[in-house]
Amino acid sequence: MSNTENLIKELVEKHGKCRNSLMAVLQGVVAKEKYLSEDAMKKVAEHMDVSAADVYGTASFYTFLDTVPRGRNVIRVCQTISCDMAGKDEIIEALEATLKIKVGETTHDGNFSLLVANCMGWCHMGPVMLINDDVYTELTPQKAMEALEKYVVSTNN
Repeated sequence: MSNTENLIKELVEKHGKCRNSLMAVLQGVVAKEKYLSEDAMKKVAEHMDVSAADVYGTASFYTFLDTVPRGRNVIRVCQTISCDMAGKDEIIEALEATLKIKVGETTHDGNFSLLVANCMGWCHMGPVMLINDDVYTELTPQKAMEALEKYVVSTNN
């Protein structure tokens, strides 16, 4: 049994086999493996007695359940109207220029992936981005670069 399959088995035992546990199991896999591989989705389906289509449908619907490998640090910039009006385009442009990648790409060294995401629940403090699980609000291009610098330093150490 692979490490991923052992993880899935543990998560199913912890959360249960019922359909309502699917999100918790998928989130657990992403937390440990950083994304949901095709094989992992099939194994989740097998262990939970649900269809692979159900698992894939759930995984592909939620933007935080990555189905492709991402960088060690995942940057998600909110793309909703309130963040758009508050200046999210300037934030994205600054990040793209600094990282030398476009939205949806990962740096060549695998340190960063840059993505957009729908509402993060911080509409009153936009523009907003997440770097991994850390929230950064009321961003300017300068504040975004300062936030990014923390991860450049920690990645190089």
